[in-house]
Amino acid sequence: MTTHVSAEIAAQPDCWRRAADTAADHARLLPRAGERVAVVGCGTSYFMARAYAALRESLGAGETDAFPASDETPLGRAYDRIVALTRSGSTTEVVTLLARASGRIPTLVLTAVPDSPAALHADRVIGLDYADERSVAQTRFATTALQLLRAGLGVDLGPSIADAELALYEPLPAVWERQAQFTFLGAGWTAGLADEAAHKLRGVARAWAESYAAMEYRHGPIVISDRSSLVCCLGPEPAGLRDEVEATGALFAADAIDPVAAVVRAQRLAVTLAARRGLNPDRPRHATRSVILSGALRG
Repeated sequence: MTTHVSAEIAAQPDCWRRAADTAADHARLLPRAGERVAVVGCGTSYFMARAYAALRESLGAGETDAFPASDETPLGRAYDRIVALTRSGSTTEVVTLLARASGRIPTLVLTAVPDSPAALHADRVIGLDYADERSVAQTRFATTALQLLRAGLGVDLGPSIADAELALYEPLPAVWERQAQFTFLGAGWTAGLADEAAHKLRGVARAWAESYAAMEYRHGPIVISDRSSLVCCLGPEPAGLRDEVEATGALFAADAIDPVAAVVRAQRLAVTLAARRGLNPDRPRHATRSVILSGALRG
């Protein structure tokens, strides 16, 4: 079955190339070194926000927090800027937060719909319309937004793009598709990516998928792993982890591929599993492109 999401997954390397150019063209809009920044989003966008926040701090670019775009975001803190990630630009929590922040904290929105309600409430907007999607499931918008932010931190996206092309070209190991339980692990900035990988398998394929900080996995969650499990580590694997996972009988997967490119591989796995289960990966059950609550702010 031909699906929109498969085409959108395949388009990611080209979108990331454009993201590098977009970052260069809009460098003055991106957070500056030393600024205290809050990054917000919902669902997949929140996981990308977490990844960026941890990466920015690890590179010494400034204190950076990530929050779900809701009342949990502490606007009373002395932030220099709020960065919001939203594909549709119409999600209630994002629009409401930006309206609350207006006149108090400068805001920047990365969105696929530059004339959306979120954009109208923001001080600055970077449009990623070339990464918009027809599928309900987010893939290329989220990774493109993250890659733009990585480029804004001075990260060369070339190796990541090359790894993504490889992840799209290489067949998935057949044994992966036969597993019944999936665990994704990350550390530092890749912990948010692990959450996204598991989120995609749950949403698209209704798979039993979990995610943990790599070292925390040993403190209890490892008990779920057995011969039916696939445990994937995004980024460098902690010493000794492979042996402990394999001792459970689980299949362990880790390599040197760029962590964002590893998310592309997880996206492909989600679509493959959905097809095996007779599901439509473009329309996950109970999911919508944008969550709009009753009484939402209108642009």
